Amino acid sequence: MSFPANHSSDTVVYDVVVVGSCMTDLVSFTPRLPKAGETIHGHKFFIGFGGKGANQCIQAARLGAKAAMVSKVGKDSFGDNYIENFKSNGVSTEYVGQTDEASTGVAPITVNDEGQNAIIIVAGANLLLNSEDLEKASEVIRCAKVVVCQLEIRAAVTLEALKIAHKSGVKTIFNPAPAVADLDPEFYKESDVFCCNETEGAGDSFLGALAFYMACYPYMELDEMSRRACDIASVSVQSQGTQASYPHRAQLPQELF
Repeated sequence: MSFPANHSSDTVVYDVVVVGSCMTDLVSFTPRLPKAGETIHGHKFFIGFGGKGANQCIQAARLGAKAAMVSKVGKDSFGDNYIENFKSNGVSTEYVGQTDEASTGVAPITVNDEGQNAIIIVAGANLLLNSEDLEKASEVIRCAKVVVCQLEIRAAVTLEALKIAHKSGVKTIFNPAPAVADLDPEFYKESDVFCCNETEGAGDSFLGALAFYMACYPYMELDEMSRRACDIASVSVQSQGTQASYPHRAQLPQELF
């Protein structure tokens, strides 16, 4: 591995660096989605780990990628638990900051019996990730094999992260979600792969798997990477939860690797 002139040889090189969001999912299961002003009874509830950025990072790590997360959580129990979740999945938390200025992001989610969902995002600490945080993480972003970004942090910070990576020749994946109507055209120029998704959990599994293949199998054709990532994402829809449904490498057919 050769390094750009402005990097030291002791910089840690990650396969996948994700700059994005961490959310604590508060999931309620109901027979149907409530109408405006209506209260209905649910039949199950759980708290899980979510956030598009963290989801994608966790999936890449479970497939074997050396992964790091650049994000911000609150100085609260949700934030503490999230950092432990990253560590237990082998994700570097060196650039996961904690702040007492906002709570860890939360996502109350309602899921009906047909699997349709309604999600409210309270971004909290995610919106406090800033240019100073990116500067602290700039070396690992510049030395990564693949950098992945989304839109659950401030768009300007996301674009800045993509530019840092792209300028250094790092492959970039941009997931423009949640979708916005007035997306800055600069995002298209800074993204090697521009990938939209409709389904939340499975879409993040796909993107994490795609990042893994781009980093660890760089000479594979993109359509073959996408096919294999779809196979992995299809496993995630067979279980409830978001990260809880994401497969580890040992659980998958070895021909995928």
